[in-house]
Formats: sequence, C-alpha cells, structure tokens
Amino acid sequence: MGRMLLRAAQVLTMDGSGELIHDGAVLIHDGVIEAVGPATQVMIVAGAAAIETIDLGRRLLMPGLINAHTHTPMTLFRGLSEGYSLLTLEGWVHGIRDWELVMTPDMVPPAVSVSCGEMIRTGTTCFADQYFYMDRIVPAVRASGLRAALAYGVVEVGDDNAHDWAIRATGEFLDSLRGDARLSGWIGPHAFFVDNQISTIRAELALADRFATGLHIHLSTSSEEDDYCQLHYGRSAVQQMREIGVLERRLIAAHCLTIPFEDFPTLADAPFTALIAPSSCMRAGKTAAPLKRMLQEGIAVALGTDNVTANNSYDMFKEMQMLGKLSSYREGEPNPVSAHTIVEMATIRAARALGLESTTGSLTVGKRADMIALDLDEIGWGPSSQDVYTALVYSISGLHVTDTMVDGAWLMRDRRLLSVDYAAASAGLEEALQELRLRRK
Repeated sequence: MGRMLLRAAQVLTMDGSGELIHDGAVLIHDGVIEAVGPATQVMIVAGAAAIETIDLGRRLLMPGLINAHTHTPMTLFRGLSEGYSLLTLEGWVHGIRDWELVMTPDMVPPAVSVSCGEMIRTGTTCFADQYFYMDRIVPAVRASGLRAALAYGVVEVGDDNAHDWAIRATGEFLDSLRGDARLSGWIGPHAFFVDNQISTIRAELALADRFATGLHIHLSTSSEEDDYCQLHYGRSAVQQMREIGVLERRLIAAHCLTIPFEDFPTLADAPFTALIAPSSCMRAGKTAAPLKRMLQEGIAVALGTDNVTANNSYDMFKEMQMLGKLSSYREGEPNPVSAHTIVEMATIRAARALGLESTTGSLTVGKRADMIALDLDEIGWGPSSQDVYTALVYSISGLHVTDTMVDGAWLMRDRRLLSVDYAAASAGLEEALQELRLRRK
C-alpha cells in the first residue's frame, strides 16, 4: 500500500486534546497513521522520498464515525413496521419477528450491502451489528471494506430448540473470525431474561470466556426485564446480571431507557456501555435515556442508529443531532450534554466500547487510517462563532461527507461509492422484498 499524505483545510483528531488543526495533514503508511498535525510538520516527517500526496482542499478530515448498535439485514423491513412500538416485546414480535420467521438467508446479502453503502456514504467507518444469518452477513460486510464488531444474534422466543443450535452456531461463527483484520466476533443475546433463559445466558458467558469477546444485548427498552426478574428472583435485572456473572464480561447494551437509578453505580463499576439510540426511542414513543445522569455517575456511553426499521436512516450526523435535542428536551435545559461529548460518543467512546480504542476512533499515530472528509463549502458551517463540534452535531448531515477511508483504502472518493455497488444491491433488495411479501401471505 505504501505511504500516502493527505492534506486538508482542517483536521479534527478526537485524540482528547480538542484541538482543531488548520492546514493539517495525515501521513499514512500501509494503512497505519504515521503522523498527524500541521501540514508543515507532517511534511517534514514524510521526508523527501516519493510519496502519494492528495490535497483535499476545503475539507475537514476527521475520524470515521462508529455506529455502536444496528442490525444491517433489517433494511429489508424498512417501511413494514410502521405503527408498531419496536421497543416492546409485543411490538417487536408483530412488527419484526413475524417478518423474520418468513425471511430466507438469500434475502440477507442485498440488505446488508445497502446498509453498508448508506453507512459509507454518510461517514460511518465502523459499526456493531447484532443478528443471525452471520454466514450471509460476513461476506457482504467484508466486501464493503468497513470495520465491524459482528454479534451472532440469539433469540429463543418461539423456538424450543434455539438454545442448542444457536449456541453451536455462535461458537462456529466466532471461530471463523479468529485473526480477521477488520471483523471481530461478538455474542448477541437479543435480550436477557425476556427471550434468553438462564441456561442460555450461562452458555453465552462460557463462549465469551472461551473466545475472549463481549456480549451485545438490548436492555431496558421498557420495564419488562425488571418486572420478570423481580417476580422470579426478587431483584432488578441489573442485580440479577451481576449475580450470575454477566457484568464481569465486556457488555454493550442498547437503549437502557428504564434502568433504576440505584443500579447506576453497579453499571459504572462494570465493563459496561450503554448504547443510546435516540431516533429509535422517539419513533417508538418511549422516554429518552437519562444520558446526563449516566455521564454524571460514570457509566460509559456510545451512540447508535438501531435498525432502519425503527430509525429509517443510517446517518450518524442526524443521530448526533437527535441525541443533543432529545437530551435537552428530557432535561428541560440547553446543552445538558455537550456537543463535544456527543461527537466522542460517535468516535472514541464507541471505539472504547467495542474494544477497538487502540485501532480506531481518533486520528492518532499508530492507529489504523479510518477517516472521513467533509465539504467545508457546503451549507451550515459558518460563521466562525460556531465551533466545530456544534457544527458537526447541529448544523450538517452525513451528505456533507465526500470521502470515506478504512485501513488507508478509499471506500468512497468524491462522493462516489467504490466498494459497494449500491444500485445492484438496491435492486436485489427490491427482489427480496417482493419475495418476503409473498411468503407472508
């Protein structure tokens, strides 16, 4: 791959300094960041040797965004679940599960490719997925060039044999991704207690230990887990998770809307991250996650879109904006969560949640070159009184992204997708949708 020097009008590193570098540059060697800083300094590091130099001009260069919670095959169901609250068990069963029971494996690849294309187009370079049919998901994600933490979904509702085949399939899947440079394998219980029984949870924990990986779940979309655990164990869901050892493993949990406040210290002391998905929450008619208090009490947090059946968009810039506005609405005050923190939730905090902090999430020497460029001549950036974090969260969208790179390789250049044939994938998705409708009749 060799060495490449990228220059841009602005470089935002997300390395903790908060600094916006004007007339900046990033030097890449075999997909790894070798230097980052003012262009004059980086050019000295580059030296006089022949090197590919690309001047991006009036662009902002920053780390690619990380979508910490989604379900890429569910693009197939976009528009089919309107009117259902997908954050209740009943709504999920009728709005999603009934469709899943008639889908076929062949419907998955085009849906995943469309999802990957939309993420690349809007500035996401890494995502955390949770679903079954991983044998069909992995090839599509690998072809897209994106980085991903893929969790094999385990759902026991309506399947008395799920424990045996799902645990076996999860182990085979995790084994298949050993040593993969961009894809890491996770375990994806859909939800503890609600649709994963204790014996299955224990088997999932054993797999997590065997493969040194984490678990990607849904938690507290309503009070269902707590109601179940109080009835059967006399304690909250979080306390039951602690009792059986769940909180000793890396755990990322989507939504986290109704966790009792008294359980927050327990989660703050655990390798736990709450994955906030504001658009999905709003569309389901649910209360917002108490993000301000989570941050105050030291709970790790990251941002995700959820599936596009519940959200309809993979644009993480839109999601950052929704998070900021919904947090203000919930708390009844302006900016209860800073724009800087929100951008961190879509970059370095998300990387930390996925165990990828040493690989991605910031433009730092030694990390992989996962980055995006945004057009500074598009609407929304000015005037100079608006700082860059406020602009990223409240003023622009993913359509400002012009270039997307993972591991030093372009996945999109000048707004043209290179690694995904979006038109072909969309046509395949339409064919899959027609077949799905016929099978549901």
